[in-house]
Amino acid sequence: MGKKMLFWPSKNPVLSIPIALCLGFAAGLWVDTRFLSDFILICTFLMIYPTMIGLNLKESFDFSHAKVVGVSLVINFLLIPLLAWGLGKAFLVSDPTMMAGLAIAGLLPTSGMTISWTMMFKGNVPAAVKMTALSLVIGSLLAPFYLLLMVGKYVHVDLMKTFITIAIVVFLPLILGHLTFKQILSHYGREHFQKVIKPYLPAVSFWAMLAVIFSSISMKSKAVLAQPQLIGGILIALVVFYIINFTLSTLATRLFFNYSDGVALIYGTVMRNLSIALGLAITAFGPQAALVVTLAFILQVQAAAWFGKLAERYKLIGRKQTDSILAEEN
Repeated sequence: MGKKMLFWPSKNPVLSIPIALCLGFAAGLWVDTRFLSDFILICTFLMIYPTMIGLNLKESFDFSHAKVVGVSLVINFLLIPLLAWGLGKAFLVSDPTMMAGLAIAGLLPTSGMTISWTMMFKGNVPAAVKMTALSLVIGSLLAPFYLLLMVGKYVHVDLMKTFITIAIVVFLPLILGHLTFKQILSHYGREHFQKVIKPYLPAVSFWAMLAVIFSSISMKSKAVLAQPQLIGGILIALVVFYIINFTLSTLATRLFFNYSDGVALIYGTVMRNLSIALGLAITAFGPQAALVVTLAFILQVQAAAWFGKLAERYKLIGRKQTDSILAEEN
């Protein structure tokens, strides 16, 4: 029974994520959950750490996977910002602050969930690690200038805080995961790791993801209900944003990549760093910009789960995907 409960969320993300969203939303309406903000970074670390156990440390820092990482950078820093700007002009031009919120969401790619989703759907985790680290650094450097061009306001980004975040959610789990893996090999051997320990890692990571989702949405539920008249237009813009984003990334995988690289590319471009984006939105543009980012968070995690399941069922990802490849990966 305990094992079944441990594995159920990761095996049923299209159900477990809405449950976490609904519970978090309800909790936020009845209880002041701002204290949970102190635990989000810890839960993010716990979400990433299991995905790093068994990862090739050298491969995460070399120049392999240059093609898929390069394409992700083009999508993240050229196509997606243009998409966010265009949708803002089309749907949110009446309120520049909401347009700014969409722009911020589009300018900061990848999050800790990029790595977790890539592992969950058997993608190229080392490539996802590179995308996450590079995109966060480049996004933090470019975002102030992109915002100046898109909404006419220069917004300072705390680079030191960004680098600390990268260290905690990427590099620290990577190093500890490598050390943990070496200890497992010395005590139990590779075969025991592959057959007994490794199957539990995605399940543990997913529980930590649900904790992040619950905590994040609970702190934002009152803000969502406070401005119901604005939600319709924002949701339309965001739904179109994510549909086009998924479509662009999926087409790129069909043209250029195999399944493993394709999974990394999709979750390295569709997943936006909405935690950093929310902080920028509320401090630089106010609550209406923050509302856009909040609603993006709700859509993003649900869309990631649904797309992964649909992609598995209909073989949407990768030009070389075949039944034999999937059988080997599974």
